[in-house]
Amino acid sequence: MQKNWTINDWQSGYCNGHIQLSDLLEYVASIDNDDNAWIEIATLEQLTTQIESIAAQNAKDLPLYGIPFAVKDNIDVAGFHTTAGSSSPLYMAESDAYVIAKLKAAGAIVIGKTNLDQFATGLVGTRSPYGAVSNSFNSEYISGGSSSGSAVSVANGNVPFALGTDTAGSGRVPAGHNNIVGLKPTKGWFSSTGLIPACRLHDVISIFALGVDDAWQVAQIMKGYDAKDDYSRVHPATTPAAFSLGKIAIPDTLEFYGDTESEQAFERAITQLQTMGYKVTPIDFTVFNELADALYNDSWVSERTFAIEQLVTRDELLPITRQIISQADDYSAVDAMSAEYTRAALSRQIQQVMSEFDALMVPTAPTIYTIDAVNADPLTKNSHMGAYTNFVNLADLSALALPNVIADDGLPRGVTFIAPAWHDEALANFGHQWQAALNIPIGTSQHHYKSDPAQSDKPQSLISLTTTLDSDNSVDLAVVGAHLSGMPLNYQLTDRGGVLSEQTQTAATYQLFALAGATPAKPGLMRHSDGRAIEVEVWRIPNARFGEIVNEVPAPLGIGNVELADGRWVKSFICEPYGFEGSTDVTAFGGWRAYIAKQFEPIA
Repeated sequence: MQKNWTINDWQSGYCNGHIQLSDLLEYVASIDNDDNAWIEIATLEQLTTQIESIAAQNAKDLPLYGIPFAVKDNIDVAGFHTTAGSSSPLYMAESDAYVIAKLKAAGAIVIGKTNLDQFATGLVGTRSPYGAVSNSFNSEYISGGSSSGSAVSVANGNVPFALGTDTAGSGRVPAGHNNIVGLKPTKGWFSSTGLIPACRLHDVISIFALGVDDAWQVAQIMKGYDAKDDYSRVHPATTPAAFSLGKIAIPDTLEFYGDTESEQAFERAITQLQTMGYKVTPIDFTVFNELADALYNDSWVSERTFAIEQLVTRDELLPITRQIISQADDYSAVDAMSAEYTRAALSRQIQQVMSEFDALMVPTAPTIYTIDAVNADPLTKNSHMGAYTNFVNLADLSALALPNVIADDGLPRGVTFIAPAWHDEALANFGHQWQAALNIPIGTSQHHYKSDPAQSDKPQSLISLTTTLDSDNSVDLAVVGAHLSGMPLNYQLTDRGGVLSEQTQTAATYQLFALAGATPAKPGLMRHSDGRAIEVEVWRIPNARFGEIVNEVPAPLGIGNVELADGRWVKSFICEPYGFEGSTDVTAFGGWRAYIAKQFEPIA
């Protein structure tokens, strides 16, 4: 086994017999902690217990069979201490956090607990009694926080994914500083049971990975409603699976605190978006800044104080942590209610602005500092890290931090794409295309992101972007006629958040007929042994909107199942037998688009 393996690399290693579960024992023993990324590395006993729990099971039944991962040390893992960055363990966890239990049930193995800014209060990675976590590219620089150790453990290739948390940017800033992916989910999509809160109203457990595909695969296992979590939410299944407007917003004014490398990196990201076919539009960022400022400059800090004081006294905290939570003494309950009303008003304005765009792109962090610089001015430098992250959770938005460029100073500069709540799948599918188009090494390795081979020959433009990441929040619907792109009824799909997934063909066992008297003109598809492959488009329709489409299907058409060229069966428009009376066989054209084009071909 090697460092910088993705989930797929680990799976391939087990499948072809190059590695065994027992090899994890030696692998974990070889991990050093020179970067202060780890608070507790798994012992032989801790690993053996986990390995034995999956050893007798069929690897094919466990999607994460034997995959090692790291966990931020404010999330409970049974048999490991939980410190939350306190100078001594708060307790030995007797049970797994909800999401940890899900990952273990899928075969994943926890190999250690990672360092963090104390009680997740900070965005720099230096506020820990276990030492500052150094940047994976240059040890003199900060790693970003608070999920510092988790991000660095991924960037340095020790694990293919790790869990962090995010309240003000803790799952994004370290991703940007270490050239990896940081998936900050919609609040309530992942359960927070077993997480020591920072601000319970706004906390989420986040995912770090080398590539979007790995982060999304892990998210599909972690997601789900948890009745024991008061803030867990059921996915509405109404949101689109991919971007469809072709428009990305950016702030009209940007502050990089004199960092020209970061400024040039963001300009490069804008160019990359335009190359991919997106229109980039500057927007007034005033309301975003106002909400971001409220997180630490208003009574919201009281929620952190409440959470921490349930566990330790102020005297047990680092001076910087104590200074931050002591600000709560200046606020009253009236102030707290006022802050909530302000948050709601600003959030509504932000959501209205963002409704006109697929996403908002911002620098993940406006600059990066040395550890010494942060220690010399901890409050100011930390606040700079949250310039483009603080407002996201307060406004109930989803976000995905992505690699952008390794600057001339040798340090990464990332970008983050932000979208409304529950647009996580759309962000992930875009992120897949972004990483494939960017083609820079992942983490600190020289390995490049592996795009889906089936998509490798497709141009990176908005029109050709296809959804490639599996999800159970949508239905695949094959369309063959008037619902094709550019056809009269295509709006019935796009108005329901449908997105084009792929252009393909049916199995070579279908006939196509132009139905008599249909307005607009429509075809009927019939399965027949003397048939041929017929052109189709497969669209992803949000589950909760699929019934609306079915309700609009007129007789003699209906929704059934159709076999595609690769053997898959998907939902599709089919036709009752009586509907073929008086119809015209147009099978020879190979598809409805070719037939329609022929009808309107100019007469010589």
